[in-house]
Amino acid sequence: MKSAVWFLLCFLSGTLSLSGETIPQKYPSYAYVLSEFDIDASYAYDRVFETFVQHHDIQFKRLYKRSQQRGEFLLPMVQRQLIEAGLSDLLAYLPMIESGFHTDIQSPKKAKGLWQFMPSTATEYNLTVCHSYDERCDPVNTTEAAVLHLQRLYRKFGKWYLAVMAYNCGEGRVSQAIRKAGSDELSTLIDERAKYLPKETREYIKRFLLVAMIGESETIDFGNINTSQESGIVQVEVKGGTDLRDIALLLKMESEVLASLNSQYKKGRVPGGPGSYKIAIPYEKLIRFYLHYNPVPEEAAEVADRKEHFVSHIVSEGETLKKIAEKYRTSIPEIRAANHLRESNLLPERLLIIPVTEEKFESLVRGQSQ
Repeated sequence: MKSAVWFLLCFLSGTLSLSGETIPQKYPSYAYVLSEFDIDASYAYDRVFETFVQHHDIQFKRLYKRSQQRGEFLLPMVQRQLIEAGLSDLLAYLPMIESGFHTDIQSPKKAKGLWQFMPSTATEYNLTVCHSYDERCDPVNTTEAAVLHLQRLYRKFGKWYLAVMAYNCGEGRVSQAIRKAGSDELSTLIDERAKYLPKETREYIKRFLLVAMIGESETIDFGNINTSQESGIVQVEVKGGTDLRDIALLLKMESEVLASLNSQYKKGRVPGGPGSYKIAIPYEKLIRFYLHYNPVPEEAAEVADRKEHFVSHIVSEGETLKKIAEKYRTSIPEIRAANHLRESNLLPERLLIIPVTEEKFESLVRGQSQ
């Protein structure tokens, strides 16, 4: 009798899908996802949202799977930047629905890259867009810009679902919609009859929430991806004019994969001329890079007897090159050369590669195993 009453209540309230499952039943993460974006949990029972989920969940499950695979090296970096900025790591689902984690994809409206920045927005956040170099396709730098943009939108609107919608259609459109509706409630703003916001934006927020619920309800949670420095990608410096295929060969990785991580460089080559440029490589390839990549000549000349063993070191507050060199029984010129350092000041949390003797390397390994 109790189950029959429950079925009748669900039917009358419109919360029973054709598959026999409500959103809370199908996606146990729903309350967490909605709360992260300042949405009341009751939105899971909104009929329009239920219908959208029922019609699109299979489609977006496929998108999630493909994007998760494609973003193997990118996801940890995106989540780490969000967390370090004090934002929800669930905002990493934005580039998933924006670009599917393609770093060089371009929309018909000329938005481009992982976060689909328009040229004007890129310029606002000091991202270079020119014939030979499009920084919107640099996953690290454009994520830094996206974090700043999202922070600004949240400061303006005070609710994350409003910031997400403003990311899609612009803050002016959202402000105008709020004035017309006389409310900033989600259900009001995306009402299909009132059409306060463009249809694309009304669909956008629903897509975003659905993909987030799919990801957070997976057996292996999106939220449990390793976001430490040791996962994902890291930036290193190479000489101007470097061909990425040469670096891929040096790193023993597919050139297409390295190119996809650095699609800001046209034709797989960094701009020519003096100076150096940053490229992204998988963290797991970092030691190999420093072992085999020839540093610029002036740096190499400072080191008479280059060491062939390397360890990683995260800079602590107040640490200097002198202290680090003494700790590892190496020299300042060797640390500078290995990391292509030109400045003396070190920022906390910076990753350094430290050249050490074989004896010191084995000592450190023994210490970690004990």
